[in-house]
Amino acid sequence: MAKLKVGVIFGGRSEEHSVSVKSAREVARNLDLDRYEPFYVGITESGAWKLCDGPEAEWENGACRPVALSPDSTTHGLLLLEQGRHGTIRLDVVLPVLHGTLGEDGAMQGLLELSGIPYIGCDIQSSAVCMDKSLAYVVARSAGIATPNFWTVTANETIDPAQLTYPVFVKPARSGSSFGVTKVSREAELPSAVGLARRYDSKVLIEEAVVGSEIGCAILGNEADLVAGEVDRIALSHGFFRIHQEDTPETGSENSTAIVPADIPEESRLLVQETAKAVYRALGCSGLSRVDMFLKVDGEVVLNEVNTFPGMTSYSRYPRMMAAAGLPLSEVIDRTVSLALTGKIR
Repeated sequence: MAKLKVGVIFGGRSEEHSVSVKSAREVARNLDLDRYEPFYVGITESGAWKLCDGPEAEWENGACRPVALSPDSTTHGLLLLEQGRHGTIRLDVVLPVLHGTLGEDGAMQGLLELSGIPYIGCDIQSSAVCMDKSLAYVVARSAGIATPNFWTVTANETIDPAQLTYPVFVKPARSGSSFGVTKVSREAELPSAVGLARRYDSKVLIEEAVVGSEIGCAILGNEADLVAGEVDRIALSHGFFRIHQEDTPETGSENSTAIVPADIPEESRLLVQETAKAVYRALGCSGLSRVDMFLKVDGEVVLNEVNTFPGMTSYSRYPRMMAAAGLPLSEVIDRTVSLALTGKIR
């Protein structure tokens, strides 16, 4: 049986470039080479596309060739752009291991739709909605799902600090991980926090702090056929959870630990999983996503955010939650490929 030709795209122009490379490295370690023939395409921080041997730490310095993903669906793959060596590589499926802006926001998904190549993960619409946390909140609320109270501040707007109930979190509305996020405890801190968030996005989200445990749930599947991973809980020693902000996250965080399975009552665990599925469906997710939530003392579950292509690094939450549910990353990849090609888990 012929191997499936899989394009693995990683890197990108967002602030999460280095995280994407690490995610792709872990994906590469877990690809079944008896089933797949991988083609690794790294996108540099300046936006150049390079066909390379793999997502190693110094991948850009290796024997790379310039390529582009053809928007012509009859090509169905990559265009080789080497001087004097033009050609094409047909792909069966693409695994866009990209995080943040131009990776999870619908931009890459739009290019893949034009290319006609099946791809793993959420489509254009759900990627764009989930990336904009304020839009995700509006849609979730319309489906009866609890969200924090929030305000948005666009590039030309200001907000009266006196109208807020502190503490609040100020964050870029359309950015990944914890880049540009500040916890604000009093009015005087608000302007600088908004300024920091605007370094990453012109639209700023301000939301009331939710008192409760930070929890997450990995989801895999399409529409009614969904698989939930184990729930995790972020245990904090101080401060707030700041994912991917450490210099060496592989060695652990200085203020947080992810507990998998979460040390919460069984009733709460089931409610978290069902809420995660409801969020996933309401926002039109497909393939896979990680739904982050808060579990309040009274048992209410409140949406935090949805990551449409969550981290896949050795220390990331999504693969750990799935592994705790009996699905190692290699099987997650197999199932998402099946979903991309057939719409069903095989």
